[in-house]
Order: sequence, then C-alpha cells, then structure tokens
Amino acid sequence: MSSGEIFIVDDDNDTRNALSELLEAEGFSVDGAPNGREALARLRSGRVHPAAILLDLMMPGMDGWDFRSEQMRDPELARVPVVIVSASGFSPESIRLQFRPAAYVPKPIERAALLGVLREVVGSVAPGKLDAASGAGKTEDERP
Repeated sequence: MSSGEIFIVDDDNDTRNALSELLEAEGFSVDGAPNGREALARLRSGRVHPAAILLDLMMPGMDGWDFRSEQMRDPELARVPVVIVSASGFSPESIRLQFRPAAYVPKPIERAALLGVLREVVGSVAPGKLDAASGAGKTEDERP
C-alpha cells in the first residue's frame, strides 16, 4: 500500500502484534514500544524513523499524554504525525484540542478506518521525508 514505517506505542502486546500484522500485510514496516518513555528513547536514538506514530493514551509508566507533550517539545520528533488510537473515553473533539493529532481512531479499531487514516496521513511520503509543507501531522482544519 505505502512506503513508510509505522511506530506503534501501546502497552498491550496483543494490540501491538495485531496492528503489526495488519500493517505489514498492507506494505508498511512496523516497530513498536510498550510505553511513551521507551518510545521517546528509541525515537531520539535515531534508529527509528517513522512516517507516523500510532499512540495509545492509557499506558503505565509514561502515558500518551506525557509522550505527546515531550514529542511536541522536540522539533525533530514534532514533525512526525501522530494518530491517536485509544479507548480513552474522551470525545474526538477533546482529543483533537488536547493532542493536535493528525487523526483519531477509537478502539476497538476498525480495519478500514485505520487504513484510511494512514493512507491520508502517510500517503506516499518516504520515511524521514516529512516536513511542514507536506500537510502531514496537521489537523483537518490546518490542512490547505
């Protein structure tokens, strides 16, 4: 389907594995981390260059809120679009305002919805080639 690596940040191993299988079948390379702290360490190490991050909000250790806050403080990491994938109970509007994600996909995840969002967010952008001009990582209201 697309070039690009998707980085899954979710504490549930079954969820990470299921998402990995789905996304790999669609042509993505996939990596993941069980919490925000490990995800930030791996992203900052320079060994992971995702085209997008799938982020759960409810995780032990460093949750999605703290991860997103730290990510937005780092100019290099802030360029990577984030798709919130969570059963947090917050409204889509609340998530959009608090996290400014590229998109939100509620759990339980619908395959077609997730793939549609990733097609829009990642498109054909090669990993590490995202920039502000591409529109990736912006909310629908911010896109040209």
